[in-house]
Amino acid sequence: MIVTRETKQSSKFTTVAIIAIVLITASFSSIHVNANLSKEMADSLITVPFGGNAWRVDKDTIGGNLSDAGIVNWSSNKATFTAYVRFGHAGKFKLYINLAVPNGRSKITLSALGVTKKVEIEGAPHDQYAGEWQLADTGYVAFKIKGISKTGDIFANINSIKLVGTAVDSKINYVKNNEGQFFYWGRRGPSVHLGYVIPGEINAEWFYNEVTVPKGNDVLGSYFMADGFNEGYFGMQVNSPTERHILFSIWSPFNTDDPKAIPDDQKIIMLKKGEHVHTGEFGNEGSGGQSYLNYDWKAETTYKFLVRAKPNGQGRTEYTAWFYAPELSKWQLIASFSRPKTNTWLKHLHSFLENFEPEQGTITRKVLFNNQWICDSTGKWIELTKARFTGDNTAVKGYRMDYAGGLAGNSFYLQNCGFFNQYTPRNTFFERYAIGKAPDVKLDKLP
Repeated sequence: MIVTRETKQSSKFTTVAIIAIVLITASFSSIHVNANLSKEMADSLITVPFGGNAWRVDKDTIGGNLSDAGIVNWSSNKATFTAYVRFGHAGKFKLYINLAVPNGRSKITLSALGVTKKVEIEGAPHDQYAGEWQLADTGYVAFKIKGISKTGDIFANINSIKLVGTAVDSKINYVKNNEGQFFYWGRRGPSVHLGYVIPGEINAEWFYNEVTVPKGNDVLGSYFMADGFNEGYFGMQVNSPTERHILFSIWSPFNTDDPKAIPDDQKIIMLKKGEHVHTGEFGNEGSGGQSYLNYDWKAETTYKFLVRAKPNGQGRTEYTAWFYAPELSKWQLIASFSRPKTNTWLKHLHSFLENFEPEQGTITRKVLFNNQWICDSTGKWIELTKARFTGDNTAVKGYRMDYAGGLAGNSFYLQNCGFFNQYTPRNTFFERYAIGKAPDVKLDKLP
């Protein structure tokens, strides 16, 4: 998903102050661990930073929030925070909370596996022992923190939790650090893909796919991408509680996250667009030309996507996308773009599912992809029945394991986020039954 965001720059003083606070907190934490844990325990201990693994459950923003440093400014007793860790081994574990109470004393609770511990806290940054838990099985464990009472201004600032014990081993999964902004990507959750296998050498000019989002899975921040290829992608999104997009984008051959930096001879040119379609540029994850139609698509309804790539013989390729909504019973043109320095048919055909809103990373969503076909440059339709399941870097690193894909009936499916336990091994191939009936699309009659 390509989302352009404005980033407010902090002053040098603020940046230096934040760095100093982080270093001081890390120093206190290290001293306390070395002083209070045995060498054997310290060697196997892991630190789970809240910046990439915790969420505020009640969704309010007053009286405490989460930053890269963890829970900060926590003053409201209505605020509840939950962190998630996936264990790959049963056993016992002890838990320590790395926290600071700037003034006064506080009482909080930490709940996990149906057991709640009450903890009294105070003082400068340190690791506060919270208790021991018994884990009977592998999978995700939710650690919920809630405030009971306080005598100071805030309950606490909490940077992380530390876990040690027989249940803690190399198979444990969580977002380990913020290198490469992984707190942001980890909170978004793993993106998952289906790479369709094209039989033999084919000049694929057209790619057809159908998308169905099951009831209740049209979660805010979801991108259900139907027709992906080397140079772009085409699918549908949930952008806000009141807005949904049919999105079609083409990357520029010039590698940059800033669309203003693209030289004129490498810019994507918009050739035409459909009625009520918005067009412009995008950045942040590569740059290029973008188009979208505001359309209130519905869960449990199947929508059809069709994209075409046609080289013009002069070093450019034209990409065009059409969308079929059964409510309207017609194909609609989204847009047509010309890409420079490109001479290709459709390649690397794929679909994906992603969440582009970090605060929605705790909610599971699922999508079905049905009836995939390509049509070659001679007008011959070929059915695609085999796909490989993969994931993004968040999945590859094992920071999040709440991803799945495969077959549901005779449809391929993708599922992610929400910290479910049963994941699908990456790079697994799946094959559906051939339907044998080409799409009923009059290619020469498309708008």
